[in-house]
Amino acid sequence: MIGEQTPLPASDDHGAPLLPVQEAMEGTQSTVSFTMKSILTLQNFYVLLGPFFTLVICLFVKLEPPSSQKMLGVAAWVFTWWITQAVPLPVTSLCPLFLFPIFGIASADSVAHSYMNDLVTLILGSFILALAVERYNVHRRLALNVTLLFCTDPLNPALLLLGLCATIFLVSMWMLNVPTAVMMMSVVMGMLQRLPPMEEQSEEMRKFCKAVVLTVVYATPIGGMSTLTGTGVNLIISGMWNLFPEGKAISFNTWFFFGFPAALLILICFWCIICLLYLPKGTSPALSSYLGKVHLRRDLQDLGPTTFAEKMVMSISGLLIILWMTRRITDDIPGWGVLFHGLVGDGSVSVMVAVLLFIIPNMKREGEKLMSWNDCKKLPWNLVLLFGAGFAIADGVQSSGLADFLSGILNCLQDIPYIAIVPAVCVISSIITEFITSNAATVTLLVPLLYQIAITMHVHPLMLIIPGGIATEFAFWLPTSTPSNALGIASGHIEIKDMFKVGVPLKVAGIVVLSLLMPSLGTIVFGINNDTQKLILMKENSWLAAN
Repeated sequence: MIGEQTPLPASDDHGAPLLPVQEAMEGTQSTVSFTMKSILTLQNFYVLLGPFFTLVICLFVKLEPPSSQKMLGVAAWVFTWWITQAVPLPVTSLCPLFLFPIFGIASADSVAHSYMNDLVTLILGSFILALAVERYNVHRRLALNVTLLFCTDPLNPALLLLGLCATIFLVSMWMLNVPTAVMMMSVVMGMLQRLPPMEEQSEEMRKFCKAVVLTVVYATPIGGMSTLTGTGVNLIISGMWNLFPEGKAISFNTWFFFGFPAALLILICFWCIICLLYLPKGTSPALSSYLGKVHLRRDLQDLGPTTFAEKMVMSISGLLIILWMTRRITDDIPGWGVLFHGLVGDGSVSVMVAVLLFIIPNMKREGEKLMSWNDCKKLPWNLVLLFGAGFAIADGVQSSGLADFLSGILNCLQDIPYIAIVPAVCVISSIITEFITSNAATVTLLVPLLYQIAITMHVHPLMLIIPGGIATEFAFWLPTSTPSNALGIASGHIEIKDMFKVGVPLKVAGIVVLSLLMPSLGTIVFGINNDTQKLILMKENSWLAAN
């Protein structure tokens, strides 16, 4: 058998060969064969596939300006490695740091800045708070209480998932997606700790764990769609609409009356999909021994009374939520951020609150604070690199001119009937967010274009802008598309194939919901009717002619 050797007696002669010469000669062919097999692997093929795509694009795809061609090649390289996992995801995330300068897309300094911006500091502060929640078992206490609230006797896994969906959905309505995903992932991981280790779990248990993690991954962005402040995309849509002629400001209530029903319908679709795919028969008996009410109450009692440290961590978490919610509420209600002339960002608040954890004592040992730097060694720097690479690619797409090329592709949609244009716009915007750039960058690119297409088609611009903009949040396939996706992969319970299995039907369901609600509920909520539409179109056409 290749690689097997007969054990040799130890020798005191240090000059003697370790193996007999004859055996070494006989094993040469096996060694060469083994080396060739180790080289000619599928993994190494994937490694070469990324640079190969880049070479093909640079040689045969002609784009103007040339920098957009190079950016497309670099994006193909990075996304190929991300999708195939040719090398570890964090290692792939480092590639823009040398690919951008080599291909002349951006300088080394400018691309490095993408790896540490306000959103990255927001992520770091959120993770530090999540570590504090984990250190003092706050997440476990929350998980047990949430589980008890929706735990029936006998256990109904579908109802439990519905309760988790509702909880995450409501939190995400008022918080940004990143901190919501971080905090709720801590909660559900605490709940899953009740189950046996992964290697000892049955198939039903493994599928339930996948379902719980996927609930955090997808319920988070779905909840953010429902309010104007739920995600930055909604605010970008509202802010850019105000720049257009006759563009009436979209108030908080106006967005809520459309966004909440749409998000609720998508959430129900997700719950149905996750139950069908990951809750087979026999799930309830398999989980009852670990998630029954008796066991959960006993575990809650074992935690003892709430300590000072737990109360402080929960208070700091609540303070952070309030500061995030009130920094900028709407255009009419600017929030406390106006006191600092808009210089303070969500990342500033996140880091400020995280610093408090290193100042406030935990009242357990003299001089000991709620957090120490040793506790921060568990910070997931691999995810930070992942986010940084995504931001770098988003900046590269804009600065290289590749965004203009994508806009040119979308211009072909202007002759398509409205009943077909809305699904087409939703599909394209969601695909761009999935594979090319961030949802914020995508919606910034698409809103002016959709406005022009709507004018050409003689429909109210919001009829395309609202569904096309919201669809940029349907990034459900890849771990690099959104932070919540990356957190799901980092949990170790799901793989990319699980995201595709749920993400494909969920994306279709979301597009169908937007396509049906916008021409019905949307026309009522946003005040779109034939008379006002004609008036607005006349004024907009005259404005366009004048400019």
